[in-house]
Formats: sequence, structure tokens, C-alpha cells
Amino acid sequence: MSRECVGSSPAIFTEADSNHVVKHSHDDKPRLYVCTVCDKRFTERRNLNTHARRHTEYNWYSCTQCEKRFHSRSYLRSHMNVHCSKYKCAECGKCFRSNSDLTRHKQSHSGEKLFECSVCGKRFSTSSELAVHSRIHSGERPYKCHVCHKAFSQSAHLYRHMRVHTGEKRFVCSVCGKRFSMSSELAVHSRMHSGERPYKCHVCHKAFSQSAHLNTHMRVHTGEKPYKCSLCDKSFSRSHHLQTHRRVVHSNRRPHQCPHCGKQFKTSAELKCHVRIHTGAKPYSCRHCSDSFRSLLQLKRHLLKSHNEGTWFACDICERKFVRRQHLKSHSYQHADVKPYVCCECPKSFCTAARLKSHQLVHSGYKQFCCGKCGKLFKDKYYVKLHFDRCCCNDRLGIIGLFNPQVSK
Repeated sequence: MSRECVGSSPAIFTEADSNHVVKHSHDDKPRLYVCTVCDKRFTERRNLNTHARRHTEYNWYSCTQCEKRFHSRSYLRSHMNVHCSKYKCAECGKCFRSNSDLTRHKQSHSGEKLFECSVCGKRFSTSSELAVHSRIHSGERPYKCHVCHKAFSQSAHLYRHMRVHTGEKRFVCSVCGKRFSMSSELAVHSRMHSGERPYKCHVCHKAFSQSAHLNTHMRVHTGEKPYKCSLCDKSFSRSHHLQTHRRVVHSNRRPHQCPHCGKQFKTSAELKCHVRIHTGAKPYSCRHCSDSFRSLLQLKRHLLKSHNEGTWFACDICERKFVRRQHLKSHSYQHADVKPYVCCECPKSFCTAARLKSHQLVHSGYKQFCCGKCGKLFKDKYYVKLHFDRCCCNDRLGIIGLFNPQVSK
């Protein structure tokens, strides 16, 4: 296999003479020319030569208005159309590099979505958006980092990731001096100082600083939940909510340990709330009285009970009241005999995440509760209370619910 150096960077080669011809996943054109820095492939040598400038400091063309740099003069000219407002959307005022980009954008206002996902039925304005979305279902990540082998579903994500390895941060905030690897990151950060929120929801008029946040917010109105758990029937509107659900509900891992008593937790939020037991911190204060609380949930419950502020979520069947809507939803499973929380170790299922969490201690051998009289360890608070009554019926000192720092074998 012969390799021929391209451009000014010795790390960029072609594989035109190779028998290993790779086809792009979305067309039938063989891509003979490969960049050995990021493994991106091209159908023509000139496209590879243009791309190669991304990996070198040479032949960059800088915008005089925003300091953004481009690896070809034609890209810079197209970019300047954004500043001179040549292609401006009459509805939202957003500017674009070309008329085709503006035409594509207008479809977001018209609601015209011609491309439909065959898996979930979601519709898109462009075929490229559908192609990217389809990778959520297929799990395909065709763009791989040659340094750490991390894979991505979009080439732009790989390009952004490569700067983790190079450490390049050319864009500096003029207000606080923070540096960024991309001009778009600096633009988003600058809105923290200016308070600008250019992306508005057409349903409730809530405004956002990033278009991605608006897209995620729209799922509140559409009810869309594209991220589905493979272990139960639960779905989520955000990917990190699914990740948290898997870690909290379907995993026994507890990577967060309390530095005071050794108790371990599945999430950093649980640990943070627990540590306040030791420190005595109560950061949530009532605006009506002098009471303060360790958690926001405790404050909400106090406001409802003592000051009649807020909204109770009441069960239609038994009229039991809850502070959070999610707690009411979990409670309703008991009436419907629905058990969506399945143990990953055995076939048992439960109607609430709390009951599943308690059950998982059976498999882990985890003994969390200690008798304050004799020091015997128990997995469940209920049983340590029963034991304590028998252990010292004449001397009720209370239960010490401290975690045993030594993991029970």
C-alpha cells in the first residue's frame, strides 16, 4: 500500500492504491482518500487537501469580525454572509451563510417535516437530521478518535473532541478571560454575561441561550421521550436522565462515599444531601418563618403543611397527598398493580424505585444499619428496629442509623 503525503502536514496521507476501499454509510461512493489524523475519508483528493488544513496552523483565513478561522477562502466568504445579514430569516432574525441554509431553516417555522423515522415515527425537515437521529436507535458511531478510540455519531462531535487531545483553546472571553476551543462555545458562554436568550419557545414563550436547550424543552409540550430503558418500560426525554435511571434503579454500584461515616451512594446528589447530616448544614430557608431544612423537598413539604403554599398532588383513589408529581405517579402503580422496576439480579419487580433499592441489598450483602446497643448490623431499617426493641427494651436510646464503614462479607 503506497502512501502519498498531502499538503504541508506530514501526518496526512492518501490510500488511493489500497485494496481496502471503505464506503460511506449514507451513500454508494467509495472514499479512497483518508486523513490519518482523524480517519475521515473523502471521495476526491482536493477535498482531503482542504480538510488537511484543519490539522495545521498554515493557510487559515480569519474573520475580522468574530475571529473565527476557516481553512478555505470560499468558506470565509460564505461565513461573512452571516455578519452582513445577506440571508436573514424574516421570522426569527437568524442569519445564514447561504440561501440553501436559510431555505432549510425556514422549514422549522413552517412545520414541514417530510422525513420520518421508521422506528419511532419522529419526523424531520432534512434527510441529514433523520440520518443523525437514526443512530440513536442503531447505536451506530462511525466517527472514531485515533488517539483514544472514542466513537461519535457525528463528525462535528469528533472534531470538537480532538481538541481535548491538542489542548487548543484559541477563543478568549473578553469579560472573564475564560478560554474555549471553539467560537461557538465562546458565543454561548458570552450569553452568561449579556443575559441574551435568543431561542424562544413558540408555545409558552420561554427563552433559552442555546438552540439545543430549546429542542429539549419542546419535548415538554410534545411529550416525546426518545430515550428508552432496555431493562424496563420507562422512557425519558433526556439521555442523561436515562443514564441516571440505569445507575440508580438497575445498578448496585455506589461510587460516592461519605468521608464522615463511610456510607456509600449511587449519585453525588444523594451524598451531598447526606453529608449535611454530619455538618448540620440547612441551606434551604423558609421565607415565612425562621425554619431551615437540609433538602428542597423538606422545604416544599414545610411550605405546604405550615403555610399552605404550593400544590399538593392527591391520589384520586385513596386521596393520599404528595409533594412531588413523580411520587404520586409511583404511588398510583400500587393501585394498578403495575411493577415497572425490575431487579437486574432476579425476576422480581416492584412498583416503586425505593422498594427495588431496598430489595437490591439482598443481593449485595450490604448491611447499612447498626444497632446502637450491641453493634449488630442489618440490611433493613425495619429489622434493626425490631432487634433494638428486643436488645434493650428497658433502655431505649434510639437507633443509630449509621453505615458500617466495613463492607459486610
